[in-house]
Amino acid sequence: MNAEDWRDGGFGLYIHWPFCQAKCPYCDFNSHVAASIDQERWKRAYLSEIRRIGAEVPGRVLNTVFFGGGTPSLMDPDLVAAILDEIRATWPCANDLEVTLEANPTSVEAGRFRGYAQAGVNRLSMGIQALNDDDLRKLGRLHSLEEARQAFDIAREHFDRISFDLIYARQDQTPAQWRAELREALSMAVDHLSLYQLTIEQGTAFGDRYARGKLAGLPDEDNAGDMYFITQEICEAAGLPAYEVSNHARSGAESRHNLIYWRYGDYAGIGPGAHGRLTIGGQRYATDTGLSPAGWLQQVERTGTGEATRTALRLTDQAGEYLMMGLRLAGGIDLPRYERLAGSPLPSNTLEDLQEMGMVQREGPVLRATKDGRAVLNAVIRALLPE
Repeated sequence: MNAEDWRDGGFGLYIHWPFCQAKCPYCDFNSHVAASIDQERWKRAYLSEIRRIGAEVPGRVLNTVFFGGGTPSLMDPDLVAAILDEIRATWPCANDLEVTLEANPTSVEAGRFRGYAQAGVNRLSMGIQALNDDDLRKLGRLHSLEEARQAFDIAREHFDRISFDLIYARQDQTPAQWRAELREALSMAVDHLSLYQLTIEQGTAFGDRYARGKLAGLPDEDNAGDMYFITQEICEAAGLPAYEVSNHARSGAESRHNLIYWRYGDYAGIGPGAHGRLTIGGQRYATDTGLSPAGWLQQVERTGTGEATRTALRLTDQAGEYLMMGLRLAGGIDLPRYERLAGSPLPSNTLEDLQEMGMVQREGPVLRATKDGRAVLNAVIRALLPE
């Protein structure tokens, strides 16, 4: 096995900001509403964690930084600047270092965009989610469509690279409505769209309503499937094909940070609820942190680490993760790399069956899921992975 397997995917850093103005009813991310936030205290904790991880994996070229949440656009621009200064002092950074920050398009947060750009953020990912006010209210969003458009216009003044998210298969949404909304989104889009089908997760407000039979109007499986294929068709025709199951971009505008995940590189996760994959001394580890913001902060201050667990990954586990992540990409996976990790090739009979069904295709050393296969990717992966 190549002990530096992570180099095939690169090295990135994820910073989790766990706070939001309100909890959206569909959201199962680690996000919390707080009356007040001591950003100076959080800065000390983030900088401490950057230094700790930098001492464990020194000298690596850092390719990407991603501020996720929560709502990172609630962070003071000075805090973002201090974090990025510490990052640059800790690792050599790629000349084309990508620094993404997730933002919500309320008018208050839009005013911060200039400060983020001056701090070194060069890519913005905006959570717009819907392009009509009625559905924005149903989704628990705090912004209106007009505010979203205004924030998007302000963002374009400060960032060359902007992505925004939309959710489809919403309550009472038809395929024809989604087709029209997607065309409207493409008229706004710069170079990247993230388009997610609404999923009802346990432990969310939508999950509770659904369990009580109170979440009416969800599209049936056929309509939701139609919306998925409409998404592929329209985005591809507009020059933003799917490079991953839910992500569409013009050539060269793909999210480099997310590509590190999907290409199974190494990434450090900092903040409450952040996960990581780090190769240290030839062994790849899975890391995670506690979910509680207060608990994570106190742990960093008390023990000097925000890490909750560190688990050595067996080679077969790494092969499975590589397969699960890599098949999400239109470009697929490198079969020799999979075999180096797994110690054996994928089952030939299963591969042949999936090829005959039109779910996967093999071109030399590359295995990729077809468009039909990506629509039912979980089933494809279950078929390929050994028990």
